Amino acid sequence: MFLTDNLKLRSRLILAPMSGITDLPFRLLNRRFGCELAFVEMINARSLGYKSKKTQRLLSTDAQDRPLGVQLLGKEPAYLLRALDILNSYKFDLLDFNAACPAPKVTKRGEGASLLKDPEKLGGILKLLVENSPVPVTVKIRLGWDKTESNTREIALAAQDAGIKAVFIHGRTKMQEYHGDVDYDVIAKVKKALRIPVIASGNIFSGELAKRMFDETGCDAVLIARGALGNPWIFREISYFLEHGKEPARPSVISIIEIMSGHLDACVGFYGEKAGVVIFRKFFSWYTKGFRKIRPLREGSSRAKTQETMREMIEACGRYQKQ
Repeated sequence: MFLTDNLKLRSRLILAPMSGITDLPFRLLNRRFGCELAFVEMINARSLGYKSKKTQRLLSTDAQDRPLGVQLLGKEPAYLLRALDILNSYKFDLLDFNAACPAPKVTKRGEGASLLKDPEKLGGILKLLVENSPVPVTVKIRLGWDKTESNTREIALAAQDAGIKAVFIHGRTKMQEYHGDVDYDVIAKVKKALRIPVIASGNIFSGELAKRMFDETGCDAVLIARGALGNPWIFREISYFLEHGKEPARPSVISIIEIMSGHLDACVGFYGEKAGVVIFRKFFSWYTKGFRKIRPLREGSSRAKTQETMREMIEACGRYQKQ
């Protein structure tokens, strides 16, 4: 699949940018299970313009972390241009602009999904990015602000006219956030209206749901977000389902423990022990979803401060499942 003129993908499964989640250790782990294209965490253009060390760290990558996309959040042309200038010194393959984030702290600033209420401004921003970006530009949108203001098709067509190379579309409105049903029909209408690729997202938690998205919308690819939390093997599982029409066997508890241990080591190696262990705490809860008698270990992991203590919590998971 040609996502852009210079980016041909074998896989139609893409890892979405997620704040606090899609750092380098997480991306590399997902790539082991079949993720081809991944995104760094969402980057605030203003913070990048101020050369925030925390923001610059989000852009950390290595040779195995390819192809790679960067998603920018912002609304002010001056800061967006400054961010592009800084990004010239980084190696990445795709620039996505976020007009989809529903978080109140973002929309109150007039960024993210709030731009769906101002198509003219959004179109101007996209033209600016297309004219100045060193790599192809895409855009992430939603189905409007709410169901009474669903102008998705018009926004997507305007984005295409601005010169973007693909549209990422979440099948809910801003007001729905991540709740309620995904509207497959609207995504299908956008796909029929555009000449460029459409990548759909929303409720991609299994092979069956991914197939439904493909079948009902005709989309070119799907974007996996929450479905990968504690479940990096979802890329392998969806690929298997699309090929064989059935879900593969889930990883064994022993396999999950091995994956958790490797992820912990990667977090500590990247952030240092103190920060790495704290960051891994939320992943412990996601990995152990559905485990029996897990509550005491989750409580212990939420207080863990050293790599050794966290590893003890991970290894104890196996013993708890045998009880």
